[in-house]
Amino acid sequence: MTPHISDNTTAGAPADESITHIQVDGFDAVPQIIDLDAPREGVPLVIETQAGLERCAAALAAGTGPAGVDAERASGFRYGQRAFLVQIRREGAGTWLIDPEPFEDLRIINEALEGVEWILHAASQDLPCLSELGMWPAKLFDTELAARLAGLPRVGLAAVIEQLLGFGLAKEHSAADWSTRPLPEPWLRYAALDVEVLAELREELIELLEEGGKLDYAEQEFTAILEAGVAPPRVDPWRKTSGLHQIRDRRQLAAVRELWLERDALARKRDVAPGRLIPDAALVAAAKAMPSTVPQLLATKGFHGRAAQREAPRWLRCISAARDLEELPPLHLPTNAPPPPRVWADRDPEAAARLATARPLLQELADQLVLPLENLLTPDFLRRLAWRPPSEISEESVAEQLAALGARRWQVELTAPVIAAAFLDPQPLPAKEAKSAD
Repeated sequence: MTPHISDNTTAGAPADESITHIQVDGFDAVPQIIDLDAPREGVPLVIETQAGLERCAAALAAGTGPAGVDAERASGFRYGQRAFLVQIRREGAGTWLIDPEPFEDLRIINEALEGVEWILHAASQDLPCLSELGMWPAKLFDTELAARLAGLPRVGLAAVIEQLLGFGLAKEHSAADWSTRPLPEPWLRYAALDVEVLAELREELIELLEEGGKLDYAEQEFTAILEAGVAPPRVDPWRKTSGLHQIRDRRQLAAVRELWLERDALARKRDVAPGRLIPDAALVAAAKAMPSTVPQLLATKGFHGRAAQREAPRWLRCISAARDLEELPPLHLPTNAPPPPRVWADRDPEAAARLATARPLLQELADQLVLPLENLLTPDFLRRLAWRPPSEISEESVAEQLAALGARRWQVELTAPVIAAAFLDPQPLPAKEAKSAD
């Protein structure tokens, strides 16, 4: 690889020399970080015409090996999470930057990459917006997830590239408004660099995973991501309003719902992030105060700015509608999830003992494997299993229940014996917790 090297590179470490690695915390590290500040073939032109899109598809189809893929959104600026730039790099095809806005979809690109493995970093963030464009990989390699399973101490893209390849990658434009047109050249350079070394990074991570006997774990995780697909729309999304836990009255809860739904409709119409109209904290404050006049509303904490003042009658109508409702939403939706573990000692001491015994044993296993506990087993799976274990506890029954919850085969094989042993011989709760349970 021969990336552009910035002027601050120390003399004696030219780009064409091999980089000498040293060991730091069990991983290769480089004594000198080389700034990766320009794509090797320069900054590509942005594809925004059908002819350009067809050239891109042809080039990608003729390329070889996996394709590095990334997408940039305008989170916090525009409504929703759609992609405003798609970046793709493949050996033999180079790097392509695509503006999705002029096109109905990017299915032609998806067809060009049929059967090709896609390399993404934190795939769960980008796959939903790529899916909206008609793009979905047949095979996946997630460099962020691979880095977690390999046990790297830092798993952000820039950090992983630095640790494994010795290149410094700036991330100063990650939170930019990518709906800006035309996109500034520094942003395009940043976007192209995001896929510049994904193929090389994949090779390094595969080597690490193979050394640790974890490549099969990673492949199972990647397959699970693709099989899960895009999550369905959330039921009652307004219940995710930040600060909603402060509401203890059902009529106030109805006010939050009416305000949230109205704000969402207005934000969709204006194509702006809902929080830029009115922040969540203001919705909750208004629901608690239940103002009936414009001055009272505008005196509510957080209700300031153009959208608050200009649309004040709109927000008051929502509060008025909530005030007149006969059927109010329940404070909490029915759930089969266990209660918070902090109350287990009082409500079910045996379940608390199972959880308290199993959790440190799983942590010990995760430490031995050099991977995060949450990647060894989803914490919610352990809580559900400890709260409602199989009627007859055995390694087989625990394994069956873990699989039903969605644990991958490698997770089941590693954790079922540990959990079963813990559940069969739970340790007594500490005296303080046991006294509380009594």
